Amino acid sequence: MVMESTNYTLAPDFELLGFLDLQNYHTLLFVILLVIYLLILSANITIFTIICATPRLHIPMYFFIAILAVLEVFYTTVTMPKMLVDLLGSKKSISFHGCLLQIYFFHSLGITEACLLTAMAYDRYLVICTPLNYTTVMTTKLCFQLVFGCCACGFVLPLPEIILTSRLPFCQQGRINHIFCDFPPLISLACTDIKTNIMIDFSLHSVVILCPIFLILLSYTKILTVVMKIKSSEGRQKAFSTCASHLIVVLAFFGTITFMYMRLTWIGSLHCDRIIAVVYAFLIPLFNPVIYSLRNKDIRDVI
Repeated sequence: MVMESTNYTLAPDFELLGFLDLQNYHTLLFVILLVIYLLILSANITIFTIICATPRLHIPMYFFIAILAVLEVFYTTVTMPKMLVDLLGSKKSISFHGCLLQIYFFHSLGITEACLLTAMAYDRYLVICTPLNYTTVMTTKLCFQLVFGCCACGFVLPLPEIILTSRLPFCQQGRINHIFCDFPPLISLACTDIKTNIMIDFSLHSVVILCPIFLILLSYTKILTVVMKIKSSEGRQKAFSTCASHLIVVLAFFGTITFMYMRLTWIGSLHCDRIIAVVYAFLIPLFNPVIYSLRNKDIRDVI
């Protein structure tokens, strides 16, 4: 529906500006990002296959790592193929509904991953703080329930913001100053007051980010209390090494998304936003399987 008097539309096409400052290096960027994408796919699929094919790895910790590997594949695939096509193509347009779909699945998978990292922290808490009851508490049924709960949260929480954004009027021929569709650069193109959308965006991301961080910190506070009571240095080192990989992933993932989404001002940091987006959208999914495989003796032995 087009409203000619005000020259805006409810469903325009947008142009993704992408790496605007690096127009002379698009071919090189295409090669680099293609290599990264192929590495992400191969590394995470390898981790998933190894865990599925090795019976002694069929325990809760590796079950969660396998689910995380699957999430990383889909999480990257939501944005990377479109970006690769745009780097070599002259036309970098995306429809309004295509943009909303990309945002929805990108945020749904991101929230699911945040919840899954929280579930993994709970698993680490159980195995270190209640080792005698671990097998009776962390059953296969509970593992599936936790994963289902993570997916439910991930695919439900972004819906209110998607619905509100879909009802905004947008100026025709909008140019999204980002490397893929996301809430902040899309909302900023609306031809109306967006203060309500900004507050909802900030509130939703605050809940999605701060709640998992709080629960993870709570788990690791209890873990640290128990570990410090272990008398042998070897026992403390073993306990810390069990949590090290997960902590590295948590710090990298939540550190970047906190900087990106927990703020009320977007203008003036567009170049920095592109760099941060590359880190949490592409580099972290690449390094996660490396962290979990290189730091994990069981997976290294299988490889």
